[in-house]
Amino acid sequence: MATHVSEAPTLQRTPLHALHLARGGRMVPFAGYEMPVQYASGVLKEHLHVRAGAGLFDVSHMGQIALRPRSGKVGDAALALERLVPQDIVSVAPGRQRYALLTNAAGGLLDDLMAANFGDHLFLVVNAACKDADAAHLRKHLAETCSIDVLADRALVALQGPKAASVLGKVCPEAPAMRFMEAGPRPAVIGGKTIDCFVSRSGYTGEDGFEISIPARHAEALASALLDDPDVMPIGLGARDSLRLEAGLCLYGHDIDTTTTPVEAALEWSVQKSRRRGGARAGGFPGADVILSQFEQGAARRRVGLLPEGRAPVREGARLFADANSADPIGVVTSGGFGPSLNAPVAMGYLPTPHAAVGGLVFADVRGQRLPLRVSAMPFVPHNYRR
Repeated sequence: MATHVSEAPTLQRTPLHALHLARGGRMVPFAGYEMPVQYASGVLKEHLHVRAGAGLFDVSHMGQIALRPRSGKVGDAALALERLVPQDIVSVAPGRQRYALLTNAAGGLLDDLMAANFGDHLFLVVNAACKDADAAHLRKHLAETCSIDVLADRALVALQGPKAASVLGKVCPEAPAMRFMEAGPRPAVIGGKTIDCFVSRSGYTGEDGFEISIPARHAEALASALLDDPDVMPIGLGARDSLRLEAGLCLYGHDIDTTTTPVEAALEWSVQKSRRRGGARAGGFPGADVILSQFEQGAARRRVGLLPEGRAPVREGARLFADANSADPIGVVTSGGFGPSLNAPVAMGYLPTPHAAVGGLVFADVRGQRLPLRVSAMPFVPHNYRR
């Protein structure tokens, strides 16, 4: 009898795949896609270039979803989405966006996302590994109120760094005047052709920056035009991770997941007063009882920043202990590595709330040795958003 050997699933490619290869990108599997982890210059130089100039990231693997109200009133789409997230979406004005969280019945996080008001519909950007499940979740719960359209024919790039505005302004003249968390359609002129793009000003590096959604067929022309600027370098997943870690920002599936609540994850700031007890539209989202109780009573554990006291990085999965000799772990590192801007290792993880105070000392087990880490405030590197 012949033995069936299952083949590994074929990795998807973004519209910029050929450009990555031409630029020397080292490709790796990530969230079902073949993505560049770094280019010839290496992660360290890429990271530092974003802090000083501008870096271009391909984030086309992420999901782009249009939530269109069947009534034609965008407020109805906002109210519908509030049934699935604890954030105030109703007050997001046209041309603005907000960070939001899809929660489950236990108060855990199905995904984190950006939700923008485009005037007649909401535009969502969700994580690559979650996008199919997110679309199914939205359809299951909101189909009567909204149509849920996955925009599979669009690419998405991020231009991040202190020179991002001046660079993007050369092809998208309206971009430099945008404020932090503005979002909406903006025209870009590429090779003499006007292209309808969606542009937002936010970023997940801690630096000023923009995200540009563009029809897939025009993505390479846009990326090439931006990379032709001497202030811009292509940036891979490696530097993207070290930048967001220095900025104290969560990575879904690592620092937050279905077992973590917004309060445990130190994301209370994302839940507006109108959705908390006593607010105009308090509760009404999955896990509201758990989450709102934690707002009042606190959570048993807390996401914290961690600064190893030596030079050795402490990686994801390392167990945390209250002292150098105790046998029972009290927490775990969820992200860790070297912070090039600090020239020192940085990490984040979860600790019991009594151990989560800034300045406290805990110990990580690294290859059988107990290494000390100091509980730290975040971000590790100050944010430079354009307010």
